[in-house]
Amino acid sequence: MAEGQLKEGIVAGRLSSMEYADNFSDLNAPLDAHEARVEADRCYFCYDAPCMTACPTSIDIPLFIRQISTGNPLGAAKTIFDQNILGGMCARVCPTETLCEEVCVRETAEGKPVQIGRLQRYATDEAMERSKQFYTRAEASGRKVAVVGAGPAGLACAHRLAVNGHDVTIFEARPKSGGLNEYGIAAYKTTDNFAQAEVDYVTAIGGIEIRHGHALGRDVSLAELADGHDAVFLGMGMSGVNALRAEGEDAEGVVDAVDFISELRQADDLSTVAIGRRVVVIGGGMTAVDAAIQSRLLGADEVTICYRRGQENMNASAYEQDLANVNGVMIRHWLQPKRVLTEGGRTVGVELEYTRLEGDRLVGTGEMLVIPADQVFKAIGQSFEAAPLNGSGSAIALERGRIKVDAEGRTSMPKVWAGGDCVVDAREDLTVAAVAAGRDAAEAIHRSLTANGRA
Repeated sequence: MAEGQLKEGIVAGRLSSMEYADNFSDLNAPLDAHEARVEADRCYFCYDAPCMTACPTSIDIPLFIRQISTGNPLGAAKTIFDQNILGGMCARVCPTETLCEEVCVRETAEGKPVQIGRLQRYATDEAMERSKQFYTRAEASGRKVAVVGAGPAGLACAHRLAVNGHDVTIFEARPKSGGLNEYGIAAYKTTDNFAQAEVDYVTAIGGIEIRHGHALGRDVSLAELADGHDAVFLGMGMSGVNALRAEGEDAEGVVDAVDFISELRQADDLSTVAIGRRVVVIGGGMTAVDAAIQSRLLGADEVTICYRRGQENMNASAYEQDLANVNGVMIRHWLQPKRVLTEGGRTVGVELEYTRLEGDRLVGTGEMLVIPADQVFKAIGQSFEAAPLNGSGSAIALERGRIKVDAEGRTSMPKVWAGGDCVVDAREDLTVAAVAAGRDAAEAIHRSLTANGRA
């Protein structure tokens, strides 16, 4: 055990440079050409493929796998990009084990599905490494579209609009593009600055301008965007963080998990990222698992995830839960935080209450547990902040705190569409679902612009 790991409190540099490099290397090594063809040969190429139905972007999975099996990875990449221009990132971060691979005929028959995600990565990496562009812009339409947010939904929307000849300006609040892909994904899932490489690949089509540091409601209003463009797409994602509603949650050492993951992703030197010796993560989703695993990889001695319901209720997939266990993370269920314990203003532990179900209602049992901790991560979900939509004459209808849209992504405001996590009933934290929403909204915008002249 490295000397740095023994230090109490929240400190940086717990590991050696070699340990950091090993811990944050690629989670799944890419397939080489031979491995890809061997794996592709396992596919039955089903006519009525359940894997394709399970894919939110409806990629023709049997076709791209057949193309790999016949030695045509670039053809496979085009098949993927036709439906999902961010297919390279989705191959790395999508929970394929609960989507396409879960319904694979090989999975149901043998318990070992075709490795669809790794095959998708092989094909898309081949195209990106060769800088192979499959699309050219249509003749300029003369129409201008504003896109708010350079995350998966915004990028997918912008690319499809640009292919159709429209000029797109993306307004992004942060200094980098990519959204969740750049700031919110575990570092070991997307190495070598892949998120930026994918942004560069997507925008190489031309006709897409990205203005960083431009936040809706601060630097530009929705009404201004609607007045100055033929259409607007809102793909802002989620920016608010839910509170623990526990006493003392503002204590030193209590941190939002999304902020921790973002700091880690943007660090040029992982040895500068401070981590506690004993860490508790509150939550049961992908963010909680990512924060917990990366805490261990940074050198934390003890990391515990506490979730208020049972294992079967966790949003994190069984694969992700197993990955946490393999990395030394303890997952404890039926616990809800009641109080952050402090000494001298600094966190020293978490007091939690055991829970149970009474009918459909979760209740506390009154039995308490204390877990020592010098760092606590809040990972109990994010919320949509609607305030930037207001003002300057804009009026967007909301439902359950998010933007209300119709089947084509139209909002209640003329010329404005929306998609991704900011809309009601969105499938949160799924990059692939956000891509599908952005792509489909772009097609709806294009139909509107070409049918009516103006949206």
